Amino acid sequence: MTIEQHIEELRSELFVCIDRCERAQIEAELQAAKAELAARQQQD
Repeated sequence: MTIEQHIEELRSELFVCIDRCERAQIEAELQAAKAELAARQQQD
């Protein structure tokens, strides 16, 4: 799975998530994935 696919998957999960704790975890993972993508794009 590419980082872009992972980000899209996390966004989808976030859209349907109703549990506050799980939502916070998904948001944190999404932020980390976005940061990783930005870092990879800077290297290119």
